[in-house]
Amino acid sequence: MIPTELSTHLSETLDLEIHDTQSLSGGSINQAVKLSSNKGDYFLKWNRSAPDDFFEKEADGLHRLSNGKSNLRVPNVISAGKAEPGRPGYLLMEFIEAGRSGNSFEFGRQLATLHQTGADQFGLETDNYIGSLPQSNRQHSEWIEFFARERIEPQIKMAIDSGKLDTNINQNWNRLAGKLDEIFPPAKPSLLHGDLWSGNYLFDDSGSAVLIDPAVYYGHPEMDLAFTKMFGGFSGEFYSGYESESTLEAGFSDRVPIYNLYPLLVHVNLFGGHYVSQLNTILKNF
Repeated sequence: MIPTELSTHLSETLDLEIHDTQSLSGGSINQAVKLSSNKGDYFLKWNRSAPDDFFEKEADGLHRLSNGKSNLRVPNVISAGKAEPGRPGYLLMEFIEAGRSGNSFEFGRQLATLHQTGADQFGLETDNYIGSLPQSNRQHSEWIEFFARERIEPQIKMAIDSGKLDTNINQNWNRLAGKLDEIFPPAKPSLLHGDLWSGNYLFDDSGSAVLIDPAVYYGHPEMDLAFTKMFGGFSGEFYSGYESESTLEAGFSDRVPIYNLYPLLVHVNLFGGHYVSQLNTILKNF
């Protein structure tokens, strides 16, 4: 099941004897297995078509989250490798058994604590990926400038270039962009997960939240929270937990659709379809 070149690489570099593998979900773009070995169980995912540094950037994001101010659990990275001739890029991590339920209030509180991990600028010193798409993290001193230049406009350009959006979307976006200084409350750069929907966390067998598949950068903390509402939202206990640690500015729910222009545009570029109409509706409403 594991490509021969990859299993050979793991054996040679980590002295890993693979005893068994069990197929798992690797998301929409990767292949993944639970790997049983002489050193224990691991989670391994790989992709032959991903950019060379795809998994190294994911590993970097996991390290950053692990080093943040919260005690949120993040899988330990064992090894990450670039794609090489004959061998796919890969990421090997500790295997975390998923539990049936967890403490959502504590998860929200811990996320608010993570957001207290700050930086001098919005963005990151390196670009990375969201899903399979490149994510520009060029640094800016102002949130609005970062949001417009590094989040929305690259995705709009990508969608227009591929024919998924018409050029007239720029008129609606420019109208909204001119109002952002009246809409977004001020905030200092906070360490964000960056892709925080329900598929990118789990509860372990002790009920603690575990963050996976990040697209990290330093941004407005409301951006992460808005992302949680993309596909129905998290539990009420989660948001109560967040606000027990960090009070939200009034009007957050009205700002959610604007923050979520970014993940919507990502979905437009990945999947097209009904996401285009959702995007146009939001822009026209503002």
